[in-house]
Amino acid sequence: MVILSLVAYYALSKQGPLFQWLGLLVCLAIAVVVFLTSESGKALTAFGQDAVREMKKVVWPARREAIQMTLYVFGFVFVMALFLWLTDKTLEWVFYDLILGWKK
Repeated sequence: MVILSLVAYYALSKQGPLFQWLGLLVCLAIAVVVFLTSESGKALTAFGQDAVREMKKVVWPARREAIQMTLYVFGFVFVMALFLWLTDKTLEWVFYDLILGWKK
C-alpha cells in the first residue's frame, strides 16, 4: 500500500501537485486503516491502550520533590567528578613523578 501511494504520487504528476498529494494521502490513509485492522495493528493498538492505562497509575512527584532530587543528582555528579579528578591527579603524580621520575 505504501508503494502504491508512491506510484500514485508520481503517476498523478500531470494533474498537478494538489492531485498528487491527495492521491498520496488517500493511499497512505488506506494503508493505515489496513494495518490497524490487521492482527499486528490490533496488537499495537492494545499495547498503546495498556501503556496509557499504566501511565495513569503513575504517581508523579511534586515540584519540590522533583527539584530536590535534581539537586541531589547534580551534587552527586559534582562530588563524583571531583573524586575522579583527584584520583586521576594522584595516579598521575605517583606514576610520572615518583615511579618514572618525569618531572614537568
